[in-house]
Amino acid sequence: MVGDFEQRRVKLATGVELDTVDMGPRDAPVLIFLHGFPESHRTWRHQLPHFATRFRCIAPDQRGYRGSSKPQAVEAYTPDKLIADIFALADALEVDEFTVVGHDWGGAIAWGVALGGQPGGLHPQWAGRVTRAVIANAPHPGIFQRLLATNAEQRAASQYIRTFRDAANDGLVEEKGIAGILGLAFEGRTPSGGLQPADEIDRLLADWEDRDACRAMLNWYRASPLAVPAMDDPYAEPPSSPFPTLTIPTLVIWALDDTALPPCNLEGIDELVPNATIVRVPDCGHFVPWEAPDAVNAAMDAFLVS
Repeated sequence: MVGDFEQRRVKLATGVELDTVDMGPRDAPVLIFLHGFPESHRTWRHQLPHFATRFRCIAPDQRGYRGSSKPQAVEAYTPDKLIADIFALADALEVDEFTVVGHDWGGAIAWGVALGGQPGGLHPQWAGRVTRAVIANAPHPGIFQRLLATNAEQRAASQYIRTFRDAANDGLVEEKGIAGILGLAFEGRTPSGGLQPADEIDRLLADWEDRDACRAMLNWYRASPLAVPAMDDPYAEPPSSPFPTLTIPTLVIWALDDTALPPCNLEGIDELVPNATIVRVPDCGHFVPWEAPDAVNAAMDAFLVS
């Protein structure tokens, strides 16, 4: 059991407010931790105390989650806004340079933060602010879209996204919250990961009682430009288009028993991320930060001092 973390409310220039853990020496190098669906800053409950002796560790509840702002419009959750939140959070906390650390949806945003904020990055106002990236079980955007178009295993594993996006399931969400639509989306499938401790399950269930949060969490999927074909749609290579290279040192941690994101997501990553270090974690499901915290911490320890 890991106890509560102190949070502070941070108002961002993007118009939202995020409840944020901010711990560790203020003059130390900064790690910004981004959680995924359907969790919170507590995804990183085993990493924050470990690294806060040497780093300033910042972990927000991202927009739409827990006590943070929860705009209800789908368009409030497009990736550009979610990426902008992270730089606005750094600005609000007077952080110039940082390492971004992300898992699941937080990892998807971390890819965008890294691509936009690396030296010479996609966004001139942010370029040079992101020095390193740590990605845990979050697919590279260029690889993932191609796999959805060509790979039956990944397409089958991602059909839950179509369920999340289907407005016909909104009534179920209103009645039973996120737990209800999770049950529908993953019915008959083996859960992708270990069981949370009882106290963590209680925390999640309490968070999921807020229907505004439930709708907001699903809006991350509904606002994404990612195309998820039906299983009977044709399989074909998508049109070829250059994807920007991520050049900063990047650690990719991949749990190999993730049923939602199989290891095929690692194929070709060296071409798109030439300075990548890949650490595979066997016998572990999707939620690697808390399922295999020792492995994650060790991989990050080695990477951050290299």
